Amino acid sequence: MSKERKTGRGEFSNRFGVIAAAAGSAIGLGNIWRFPYITGEYGGGAFICVYLFFTVALGIPLVLSELVIGRKAKKNTFGAFKKLAPGSFWKLIGILGLFAAFFILAFYSVVAGWGVNYVFASVNDAFVSKNPGQLNDLFLNFIKDPYCPILFQVIFMVLTGTIVFFGIKNGIEKNVKIIMPVLFVLIIALDIRAVTLPGAKDGLNFIFNPDFSKLTAQGVMSALGQAFFSLSVGMGIFITYGSYIKDNESLVKVSLSVPLADTVIAILAGVAIFPAVFAFGIAPGSGPGLVFITLPNIFQQMPGGYIFSIFFFLLFVLAALTSSISLLEVVVSFFDEELKMKRSVATILATSIITLLGMVCSLSLGLLNDYTFFGKNLFDSLDWVSSNLLMPAGGMAISIFIGWKFGKFKVKNELEKNGSGISTVILSGFIFIVKYVAPVAILIIALNGLGFIKF
Repeated sequence: MSKERKTGRGEFSNRFGVIAAAAGSAIGLGNIWRFPYITGEYGGGAFICVYLFFTVALGIPLVLSELVIGRKAKKNTFGAFKKLAPGSFWKLIGILGLFAAFFILAFYSVVAGWGVNYVFASVNDAFVSKNPGQLNDLFLNFIKDPYCPILFQVIFMVLTGTIVFFGIKNGIEKNVKIIMPVLFVLIIALDIRAVTLPGAKDGLNFIFNPDFSKLTAQGVMSALGQAFFSLSVGMGIFITYGSYIKDNESLVKVSLSVPLADTVIAILAGVAIFPAVFAFGIAPGSGPGLVFITLPNIFQQMPGGYIFSIFFFLLFVLAALTSSISLLEVVVSFFDEELKMKRSVATILATSIITLLGMVCSLSLGLLNDYTFFGKNLFDSLDWVSSNLLMPAGGMAISIFIGWKFGKFKVKNELEKNGSGISTVILSGFIFIVKYVAPVAILIIALNGLGFIKF
């Protein structure tokens, strides 16, 4: 029996495994679904420029902060703070991350299940000869159905749970090393097809020729929020994954690779979508329905659209899967290490509980829609609580912990474990950001989400 199976604590075998898993955790539905339509809503290239600035200035330091905590403690998101700050309230940060991962995966798996359904629908050519109104009805009738969305959500969660069941090296790492290259191949294939469409030039100009006159204050705020949420910080993922990283790996390089891969995929998703949107005369800011209503309408009009529809929704599901694996691992590692469960039992239990909550989320869009919390159904409530309370609170607390509690000296020691040094200027800049800039930026994100700040 391997060491990992005995102790429940494994390690990533090499840097590619680390980067594939960490980048995969950040690459998710936010890249394939939200980024394209929010870019369209706030002016294209100008929004992307601001988003890139915030990703570098805020995202990288926050990812690095979590990795430092995780590798130093070699524990789950709750156990890490319990070990690094024993007997203090800091361990509550881990609870925030744990609940964030739990709640997000519950409703996230529902949306991923929609993607699984649309893969099958694409294979069966279900969109052919349907006008936009019929495609809209097709989507709304599906998500309100009491049975079909749950079936596909369960399929998705079984796949997620199966991968996590086999541990870090033989489960997560082994699979993401396959999934991530496939994901890149699919999105490049979609990009090639999109840019060869008549009229695709307008879509590329929309993305790559920034017009800052169209960028509003709310657009800047949305770019800040997108940079924070799309990297999956504040929910313990990078603390958990960081705990599986060997001491001879460079945390700085990993922290740079994650935002880079996340941003590249988001922009490539835009390249796959906007040329097609412009080629067929559809408004670029089509909202969340862009994926499930607008794109099927485009695919059925596009030469070769049958194949590329399958490619796109397969890409959608794979992107969701790399994130769902990391979310589930946050919960499983807690059950394993803090509740002293065998990893197999922890995985089955965590998967089952989250799947059941996800089922209720799915039903809340239809059969249980009348049961609300402060005017929101369960699906929207979990989304709201996670996005506006748990993730911002977790991200802010982590940055304050690293900047004010953990301190510059310990950060330096952790970053130099692999034998490479770090310049004083970079280290001082990192500490300054996590001490002062990140908490303020995250507070602004939270206040905007809660409606206290409006532009």
